[in-house]
Amino acid sequence: MKILVVLPRVPFPLEKGDKLRAYHQIRLLSKNHEIYLFALSDKSDNSEAEVELERFCKKIVFHKIGVAVRICQTAVFALKGLPLQCGWFYSRVAQKKLNRFISEIKPDHIYCQLVRTAEYVKDSLLPKTIDYQDVLSKGMARRAEAAPWYLKPFFRMEQKRLARYEENIFPYFDNKTIITGVDRDLIPHPQHDEIHVIANGVDFEKFSYNGEPKEFDLIFTGNMSYPPNVDAAEFIVKQIFPKLRERFPDLTVVLAGANPSQKVLALRQNGVIVTGWVDSMADYYAKSKIFIAPMHLGTGLQNKLLEAMAMRLRASRSPMSLMARR
Repeated sequence: MKILVVLPRVPFPLEKGDKLRAYHQIRLLSKNHEIYLFALSDKSDNSEAEVELERFCKKIVFHKIGVAVRICQTAVFALKGLPLQCGWFYSRVAQKKLNRFISEIKPDHIYCQLVRTAEYVKDSLLPKTIDYQDVLSKGMARRAEAAPWYLKPFFRMEQKRLARYEENIFPYFDNKTIITGVDRDLIPHPQHDEIHVIANGVDFEKFSYNGEPKEFDLIFTGNMSYPPNVDAAEFIVKQIFPKLRERFPDLTVVLAGANPSQKVLALRQNGVIVTGWVDSMADYYAKSKIFIAPMHLGTGLQNKLLEAMAMRLRASRSPMSLMARR
């Protein structure tokens, strides 16, 4: 079968959860199907990704969307009452390029990831699948709860738009998938039980504990520009870390992950290490004692939890339980 995969991001390098899911789905599907990839990008040079993905894909098309186009399309979607983040990932030039790609390869099936790409293919008569992945509207609702008062109206507006879009886009697709049953039940459509749960997994060859000596007490991982991860990192360092340091003065915590925001970089202090990109996250898990993940804003199943469990780390969500385990 010829499968056209449409993604909002180039699925390499693997520093984001959606990229990780897409990469491994492409890798596994390529064993029995011809995979054609159309991915949106925010940069011109994706040569490293192309070399990696050519191992699994018959043909690849990347399309860069510039910031000016993103802002313009976001404004257009705002006027239409559609989610702003769907506008951020939409381009009329990309639409035309994708339409030509479809005419050229004549796929048997279209698979698109997240509602951010749904506008590109919703009217196609070809059989198609959408991977909701998680419930973006629920994540936006949680961000609205935690946001400063002056940002709450914005997040609430986007939450309502996303919930409406998640429901309205449902009948356009022949098949729907999502990561967890909890998220499936939160999709605002009366037939959400039809959504197939396709859980994430973990590579046990890569994430396998080898008895390496421990260097860090606590570890938190993830893309450090992703708002839920930034929120969790700040909570760890500002709320949990000081309480633990009162009892354990030599305590260390490592925040490991790509693209640390200025808020995360500002957390550096005695006992707090911010790594930025690391070549092997498994190495940092192996050097750490306890994985801590106080996630307040995100949805779906966090890959970091699976990786930490595979590395046999102890896990905790509260400072009291951490104190008890020391």
